[in-house]
Amino acid sequence: MFDSDAKPKLTIRMCEPRGFCAGVDRAIQIVVLALKKHGAPVYVRHEIVHNRYVVEGLRNMGAVFVKELDDVPDDGQPVVFSAHGVPKSVPAAAAAREMLFLDATCPLVSKVHKQAMLHVKRGRHVLLVGHKGHPEVIGTMGQLLPGEVTLIETEADVEAFVPADPAALGFVTQTTLSVDDTSGIVAALQARFPQMQAPSSESICYATTNRQEAVKAAAPGADLFIVVGAPNSSNSKRLVEVAERAGAMQGALVEGVADLPWDCVPPGGTVALSAGASAPEILVDAIVDAFRERFEVTVELVRTAEETENFPVMRALRETPLTAADMAFVSGRS
Repeated sequence: MFDSDAKPKLTIRMCEPRGFCAGVDRAIQIVVLALKKHGAPVYVRHEIVHNRYVVEGLRNMGAVFVKELDDVPDDGQPVVFSAHGVPKSVPAAAAAREMLFLDATCPLVSKVHKQAMLHVKRGRHVLLVGHKGHPEVIGTMGQLLPGEVTLIETEADVEAFVPADPAALGFVTQTTLSVDDTSGIVAALQARFPQMQAPSSESICYATTNRQEAVKAAAPGADLFIVVGAPNSSNSKRLVEVAERAGAMQGALVEGVADLPWDCVPPGGTVALSAGASAPEILVDAIVDAFRERFEVTVELVRTAEETENFPVMRALRETPLTAADMAFVSGRS
């Protein structure tokens, strides 16, 4: 162990907001409540959120993660749909099998679904700005019929797109994208198709925007910017990109202490720290503790917004009690 008197100094800029958002909190709570009410197993189609620590914790409680509904037996136990949203075909298939299903889709993702369907209802072809293969994109495109929606990933896609009617277009965006990247693509779309209609309200979610703004504030002059999150978490990867563009010398996406790039931490330097919307606070705490073992740490809080949003679970689960330990896990603190 290091001699405390010999520890080099280190400044940690702690971003706030960071970590769990209201949609993630709600999704995890739905699985925990379903386990409390119905007992194990509770089946979950895909990862409930993109975080291995959360998934393993729920698995230990009795959740069974499956790829598709075909993997769920007809045993009467509930199945939960992930926070990223699902195509319309998924609940339809569950209903056809008379399954008990609980939809944990984030309400902000559901809002994008409704905006896309509204465009179609008004006779518009939908342009979805997002990343191919992401569960949220699959879910959003699955709200519409083939031919009603086109995925736009880059400004090159904007140039290549040839609409049947340039005057009948509407766009929506994946909620977890970088605000800056999205604005560039949307600006290109609007320049090429000036009659294109925007969604009725902002598609990128408040949590994505807030976390990116905090990262921008903390990044300038940081020797290393650490983002706690899963490698398949879109919003976490975007935070690393935002940090490097905003002035951090280097960014790193880590799942936990084991991934920390110690060689990139200079004595006397500054490390900035944030966490994606699916990353529990317990992982952030463990990283700060690891730094304290090696450095004399000064923590500076960089707060750019205060989040008070709360998305309630469905009525069928609201009367199910949770223990203090359950609540700690749901909040990301155990």
